[in-house]
Amino acid sequence: MEPEEKNPESRYGDPRKFDPTFKGPIYNRGCTDILCCILFMLALLGYFAVGILAWSQGDPRKVIYPTDSKGQFCGQKPLLFYFNILKCASPLVLLELQCPTTQICVERCPDKFMTLVKALGNKDDVGNKTTFTDDGGKSINATDLLEASKKSNVVVEARAVAMRIFEDYTQSWHWILLGLVIAMLVSLIFVLLLRFLAGVMVWVMIFMVVLVIGYGIFHCYMQYASLKGIAGSDVTIRDLGLLTDFSVYLQIQQTWLAFMIILCIVEVVIILLLIFLRKRLRIAIALIKEASKAIGHVMSSLFYPLLTFALLSLVIAYWAITAVFLSTSNEPVYKVSNTTECMYSTNTCNPETFNSSNITTECPGAECLFAFYGGETLYHKYLILFQFYNLFLFFWCANFVTALGQVTLAGAFASYYWAFKKPDDIPAFPIFNSLGRALRYHTGSLAFGSLILAIVQIIRVILEYLDQKLKGAQNKCAKFLLSCLKCCFWCLEKFIKFLNRNAYIMVAIYGKNFCTSAKDAFFLLMRNIIRVAVLDKVTDFLLFLGKLLIVGIVGICSFFFFTGKIKMVEVAAPSLNYYWVPILTVVIGAYLIAHGFFSVYAMCVDTLFLCFCEDLERNDGSSDKPFFMSPDLHQILSTEKNEQTF
Repeated sequence: MEPEEKNPESRYGDPRKFDPTFKGPIYNRGCTDILCCILFMLALLGYFAVGILAWSQGDPRKVIYPTDSKGQFCGQKPLLFYFNILKCASPLVLLELQCPTTQICVERCPDKFMTLVKALGNKDDVGNKTTFTDDGGKSINATDLLEASKKSNVVVEARAVAMRIFEDYTQSWHWILLGLVIAMLVSLIFVLLLRFLAGVMVWVMIFMVVLVIGYGIFHCYMQYASLKGIAGSDVTIRDLGLLTDFSVYLQIQQTWLAFMIILCIVEVVIILLLIFLRKRLRIAIALIKEASKAIGHVMSSLFYPLLTFALLSLVIAYWAITAVFLSTSNEPVYKVSNTTECMYSTNTCNPETFNSSNITTECPGAECLFAFYGGETLYHKYLILFQFYNLFLFFWCANFVTALGQVTLAGAFASYYWAFKKPDDIPAFPIFNSLGRALRYHTGSLAFGSLILAIVQIIRVILEYLDQKLKGAQNKCAKFLLSCLKCCFWCLEKFIKFLNRNAYIMVAIYGKNFCTSAKDAFFLLMRNIIRVAVLDKVTDFLLFLGKLLIVGIVGICSFFFFTGKIKMVEVAAPSLNYYWVPILTVVIGAYLIAHGFFSVYAMCVDTLFLCFCEDLERNDGSSDKPFFMSPDLHQILSTEKNEQTF
């Protein structure tokens, strides 16, 4: 590799002398896509109005606590008793989450089966009988009773699992936080080492990923072999069904066999990719080295993902809270309930005025009981539209925050590339300046690209909803058509994300509107499609291996800690209902943290690559049209051109 020249002007000249009209990211620009910016601001105002309306009408207690037949909450440690559990066997119970029978709050579950008639007659019925007699004298089998109780307990069991998971979080939250801090430190150290030892670290990363997955295969095999011959370990997952105690699945051989097969497939795929891409790895490593130099001059870029994470957390929290308040903003609806024939049965009623109405006269024994939560006001009629608007704005805002991060990083790294004298021509605060330009001039362009992506995402949600509705349908043609649409829109979303990312880079470089930038980026990439496949995507693959390595290291350590397999800290490990809860939380958190750090590298590589392609088309390296690229980057791409085998 050629040594970097101390004075690049001697070889390349000063491009600003020959093309004073060139507009890089640090030059003057105007506002873009103003109409879309205004539309986005109005949509946000509407979003805030929906949130305020939902918060004034909703009651989250309806999600946490069950209600009796009068719509009253059962308290903080609720148990709900159903008078006729058989009526809960209806499939409508799973949809409406309400059982058409009288319900009361009790402190403990009864241990006897008894009808109201027998209770009044003071006749005890021991609760170990296989057949029972209801009020009408009909004999009921215990199997029917069990089926009814299972369906009525779906929500109760779900709440119980949620409470146990919540308890695990309360016991292990500080250890989870420590695991995430370790993941952040490992990611930061890894990125800093890439800055100075890019070549060595990439090869170490490749070796460690293969080694960690290999250890996972070995561990799964040892667990599989240790369960051989143990009673009950040969039970299949299908025979077990869905259990709330997930630790049971780890006691059967089939689970570990499945894990081992999955890891073997991943290992083989990674090794084959490394073999086929071995000639391109050296070039990709050199490109990572160049990206490391850019990040070294823009070190604040490593911490920008924290701002993106904070903004995304705010967007998610607002959406979730608004969704909960919207879903609990229904009013209690009461209906007439009567055991005999009555013309007013199932009609809505008011419990405060029911006893003084003529219904009790015409239908003796009728009661005004709580049925479900609903409402007939204008607000309640359009409640589903408010939920839809909440979801759509969530997608739009989340995509906007992501786009803002991409444009900010692209602008900072583009200012590095287009600085002729590095680092003298680089702005003093590249990230801050780039963020200011993005918000001041290109909010409309970011909102435009985010809107297109949000529309595709909401269509995918609608298609998933329709797919769930057609699960029991017999129309195979409709199912096939729906599957094709889901596949097409999934591909469309991936393509739009790819196009948006490169369009935002062009917005950061030239300051043009979104459509023009997307068109320029697309055709620029098409003119350099081989370089995109050879360099950009191979580099993305290497960075993905880095994420896997960090997640694997943190995940293995958390597994041994929370399962008490580390003798030194066995006493410190918390006692949990499900030890997979903190492990899964740490693994997901570690991936998000690693993705945040490595996304900076990925954005840097994509920006430098696009700038390089633009530089090659604008200039030829002569004294009249000198390159902006560094001699090292020029050598990297020259090597790529010479080794091109396509």
